[in-house]
Amino acid sequence: MKINQAVCTLFKSSVIALALFSNNVIAKDNLPREVREPEAATGYEQKQGVIGSTYMAAAANPYASEAGRNVLAKGGSAIDAAIAIQMVLTLVEPQSSGIGGGAFILHFDNEANRLTTFDGRETAPKSATPDLFLGKDGKPARWIEAVVGGRSVGVPGVLAALKKAHEQYGTLPWGELFDDAITLADNGFIVSPRLAKLVAMKFNPGITQLPEISNYFFPEGEVIQAGDVLVNKPLAKVFRSLAKDGVAPFYSGWIAKDIVKKVRHAQIEPGRLTLADMKGYQANEQKAVCGPYRQYKVCGMAPPSSGGIAVVQMLALLERFDMPSIAANSLDAVHLFTQSSRLAFADRDKYVADPAFVEMPIDGLLAPKYIAARSELINPKKDMGKAFAGEPEGAFAFADNDSFELPSTSHIVVVDANGNAISMTSSIEMAFGSALMVNGFILNNQLTDFALSPMRDGKWVANRVEGNKRPRSSMAPMMVFNPDGSLKLAIGSPGGSRIINYVAHTMIGILDWQLTPQEAINLPRVTNRNKVTTLEQASELVTLKPMLEAMGHKVSVRSLNSGIQAIAVNKDKQLVGGADPRREGKVFAK
Repeated sequence: MKINQAVCTLFKSSVIALALFSNNVIAKDNLPREVREPEAATGYEQKQGVIGSTYMAAAANPYASEAGRNVLAKGGSAIDAAIAIQMVLTLVEPQSSGIGGGAFILHFDNEANRLTTFDGRETAPKSATPDLFLGKDGKPARWIEAVVGGRSVGVPGVLAALKKAHEQYGTLPWGELFDDAITLADNGFIVSPRLAKLVAMKFNPGITQLPEISNYFFPEGEVIQAGDVLVNKPLAKVFRSLAKDGVAPFYSGWIAKDIVKKVRHAQIEPGRLTLADMKGYQANEQKAVCGPYRQYKVCGMAPPSSGGIAVVQMLALLERFDMPSIAANSLDAVHLFTQSSRLAFADRDKYVADPAFVEMPIDGLLAPKYIAARSELINPKKDMGKAFAGEPEGAFAFADNDSFELPSTSHIVVVDANGNAISMTSSIEMAFGSALMVNGFILNNQLTDFALSPMRDGKWVANRVEGNKRPRSSMAPMMVFNPDGSLKLAIGSPGGSRIINYVAHTMIGILDWQLTPQEAINLPRVTNRNKVTTLEQASELVTLKPMLEAMGHKVSVRSLNSGIQAIAVNKDKQLVGGADPRREGKVFAK
């Protein structure tokens, strides 16, 4: 491929070198043991924080961050910048998110001092039934077989959510927000090391099995390389149509028809999606889930995302402990963090699903008395082992559901010149989603976020497949507010179900350990999803392994591939941003 010199110049101003990546392993049973994207295995270069006085944008790829900065420089709002960023991410980070997927958006209106959220989660086709992923023998499909093809595709929601938010909070015309994405799609973008590595690893088997995506990533049979220029004329055409006519072409016009045709006639596992499903999609505006943590108010997404409840719970469970006086990532800090996570994940796995279909005890899960009682289960000196869900007020008897979510997701944070803020997590689920590519973009496989088996021990699973239902997610875009109601922090991460741990851990670093966003993001990661305690390899946390095991923990060591973006507002009203060194994200500010 010939490299366009102008594109090279643009990219060189933004590109971030990546480290080596670890291998991926797919299990041969129904669920993967540890499905991983390529990750910074050792020695990744820690990034420096960024300070701004006027506006700031951070995203998972330099091209996307720069697009957000360009919109803000023209006087655009936070949601304007987020739209421009997401369109560019669809092109340059296709493995993680895009217009063929969904999103959860927190929006803070600084002037009105109002926080709201937009739910752009995908929905199952109306005709979907709980047996969607069951074979003729009544057993669930192997997980990897469920992912690829049309069966796993839900109605994409990210465009509807962005349009709904823009109608309320946009300042620039909708059509102007596609300029950078159209230019890059037409002229080409330089393939990043991360994208090239993912493609070469054939992490998603569908990218070699389905012709459109295979031809795109393996032109003339040769895998794309880092540094190649990749042009996407079909996607440029889609962007022009969306810029001119809004989201109508996507949900009821020519793009919708192409999506439905692609899904229903997929060469692998044709799906049930219809044009009526596309036309009927609605993004939901709803209240955030909020709770206190020390002097702060912490807010996140309500269900069907489990992230907001789980992060608020984790922090609340730790409030009785003097975390500020415990050294960052010390033995005590790691132990207490994992115990709060065990309890939060136990409740998440049992109770959280789409509230339009399942009665959910949200208030009960966050009630002070319930939190206090659950917190008493934490022994400061001993691992509790597997935690079991509590019985909050309003609880119903569902079976536990440990569905598996993959780490191919992206996070955006923006603060504009008027102090309005966006924290937005978007995803197509597995790397390269369903591997169905239509008009230059990839369709999600989010229906695999439902429980593949709808019943367990004779009880319905709350997160089972049902028509028009939204699958549970762990995406956790979060915001934190000071006692006077002003914005303190906007934060989020990709990472599958580990998102909850990544975000909560970084928030503790900022709120309790008084670290800058970049310092907190740079901390070695620790997770526990009510199973094993996992420590980030090649970090000082590994030295804690024998001591944690002496406390009863089962410990594993592996790469933990967070991709956090965060913006804090300090006491001097400066914007302080950070991007995760484990991925290729970047912060732009003025």
